[in-house]
Amino acid sequence: MSTTGKINVQTENIFPIIKKFLYSDNEIFLRELVSNAVDATQKLKALARMGEATGDLGDLKIEIEVDKTSKTIAIKDKGLGMTKEEIEKYITQIAFSGAEEFVNKYKDKVDKNVVIGHFGLGFYSAFMVAKKVEIFSLSFKEGSKGVHWECDGSPDYQIEEISNKTERGTNIILHIADDCEEYLEKSKIEGLLKKYCKFLPVEIKFGTKKDWVPSGEKDDKGEEKDKEVEVDNIINNPNPAWTRKPADLKDEDYKSFYHELYPMQFEEPLFNIHLNVDYPFNLTGILYFPKLSNKLEMPKDRIQLYSNQVFVTDNVENIVPDFLTLLRGVIDSPDIPLNVSRSYLQADGNVKKIAAHITKKVADKLEELFKKDRAEFEKKWDDIKIFVQYGMISDEKFYEKAIKFVLVKTTGGKYFTFEEFENHVKAVQTDKDKKLIYLYATNTLEQHPYIDAAVSRGYEVLLMDTMLDPHFINHLESKLKDISFVRVDADTIDKLIKKEDNSVSKLTEEQQNALRPVIESAVSKEQFMVAFENLSEKDAPMLITRPEFMRRMKDMNQMGGGGAMSFYGNMPEMYNLVVNTNHPLISRILEESDEETKKNLTKQATDLALLSQGLLKGEGLTNFIKRSVELI
Repeated sequence: MSTTGKINVQTENIFPIIKKFLYSDNEIFLRELVSNAVDATQKLKALARMGEATGDLGDLKIEIEVDKTSKTIAIKDKGLGMTKEEIEKYITQIAFSGAEEFVNKYKDKVDKNVVIGHFGLGFYSAFMVAKKVEIFSLSFKEGSKGVHWECDGSPDYQIEEISNKTERGTNIILHIADDCEEYLEKSKIEGLLKKYCKFLPVEIKFGTKKDWVPSGEKDDKGEEKDKEVEVDNIINNPNPAWTRKPADLKDEDYKSFYHELYPMQFEEPLFNIHLNVDYPFNLTGILYFPKLSNKLEMPKDRIQLYSNQVFVTDNVENIVPDFLTLLRGVIDSPDIPLNVSRSYLQADGNVKKIAAHITKKVADKLEELFKKDRAEFEKKWDDIKIFVQYGMISDEKFYEKAIKFVLVKTTGGKYFTFEEFENHVKAVQTDKDKKLIYLYATNTLEQHPYIDAAVSRGYEVLLMDTMLDPHFINHLESKLKDISFVRVDADTIDKLIKKEDNSVSKLTEEQQNALRPVIESAVSKEQFMVAFENLSEKDAPMLITRPEFMRRMKDMNQMGGGGAMSFYGNMPEMYNLVVNTNHPLISRILEESDEETKKNLTKQATDLALLSQGLLKGEGLTNFIKRSVELI
């Protein structure tokens, strides 16, 4: 006997609300319906373990079928099925969650994490793509009759008992709407299954595929022949690595799973972190450290977020801390709500706790690697440096842990922690004001003369060559007491670390004033400020220095910053042209009576200084080469 009824909702407009607002992307209908099928199967397994479902469970595969001719998609499971009363209770009373009731009933006997559903609304996502939905179901309960339910997307439905449904489980038939016929393409559905259902815990069959198996026959050489057979096309891995115990996995298993997640990634990950937490929330997953370049680029292959092995999103920005988005891998937690918007996820309390915990686990893992094998950690440091720096800048808790193991590297290739480096250089690199000066270079080739001058004084020079280093340096100066970072070309070597000044100039102030216009005529007044310094006779006759503050602001502006950084960043580049008053060439220029020779000597000296900083280009470089040949 067929009966009719109205879906029990608070508003006649529930379907437009589901279609437009509850789900941001209509393709997730498949995720929701397959998840429901998995729920039904997992519940049946749980009841069988408790002795409440008897008999042979048989093959529990879920099947997805696409029929382009009839314009239907079928999702078929062999789970516990539903009676007529259960369909009316769970399907027609929207937001009454069957999963939730099941967990409450059996909360002392079954792991709640085997059940995916939270809201009871997943089924209705079907109407995002279907003009009509049918349910054919037979409950596992003895004596049950088959049931047929049908709805055309309005609040009206039909339900009747049927005799031709003889196999336990539920078949959902979607009659695809005319504007959604793209979902009748098998390639489209297979793509969605691999995206959303790739790691669901029940096997999912989508058609068949060709495979080769031993035939039992031998060829002329006595070797066994293979034969081509048709096998089920199982699109998922029901037991992914993150669901297994770390003790049961080897390095090869982790690497194999990495390539399963990212088949287009040919480089091996540096190392991984296996997350496995059951209190105060449930969290599993595997995070991988890929090799990172010196540029701060978000990887295309991102962390994938799952809820009970159901794919939620790989757009995890603002859900996990920004610096963790540089990693790859999987995070899975049933405490992450499945059927909600990203803005809800970002505000969810559980998500925030999970993000904080992952940050702690990552920091703990790095510290463990550092302590366990320092040499191996140093080998990997250049590849993870930018990740650690980003974390320290953006997350205070991570900074507190990472300051113990973050490394700095010298231009000579030696690695130190900050505590080690401070002890290593403080005797030599403390200035007259008791401030410790950390000298650094950003390019060992371009800044080689300055590095060489510093090293000759017994100083150590750090290599800070990532795009993030200007921000990292600023952050460290705000944290570390009585420490300043100065780039080796920011000033003359004796002024980088100011000691007591006992130097004497060979040129009087009057001689310097006479020489100033001669030197200023050889460079652009808008770009260079001429300064006279009492340097060693062994130092270059002229040097170009770049004031630390202005240059650092410019560097930081390139990474984005706004405010003062933006103001200074947009100002023209400024340099100091430092004249070494104690160099013999400067005295010779001063004493030269022939104006042409004086001009050539001055130009040659300034061009050499420009050349050392890579600032001599174009016509200026051409003229310098010609002049050098003539002088030779």
